[in-house]
Amino acid sequence: MTTPILSRSQAIEAAIESLDGTFFKALCEPSRVAVLKRVMQLGRADVSEIAAGLPQERSVVSRHLQVLLDAQIVRATRSGRQVFYEVDGAAIVARLETILQHTRSAAALCCPGGA
Repeated sequence: MTTPILSRSQAIEAAIESLDGTFFKALCEPSRVAVLKRVMQLGRADVSEIAAGLPQERSVVSRHLQVLLDAQIVRATRSGRQVFYEVDGAAIVARLETILQHTRSAAALCCPGGA
């Protein structure tokens, strides 16, 4: 698979966009990182189980989970009336690889020492 050659400005824009996207924005709040950590510890769990080990109200935990879901950090599956959350490891790895690829492209074109 060949990688398209980007201009300097295209490479920089791609790198900045990947760093400024929903992925890092979802992880910038410590309480949301705590929710993610709890999901990682529990594995597959519903909102009540996740909230039970956290100081936030269940509704706040639910909002944090929605942000993590929108950023494709966790995935949700419905079973009857319950929604179960788990970390989406494959999606996280793919996102980090994309960020790394964009950053390497930009570094090679604009930063002393390059990639």
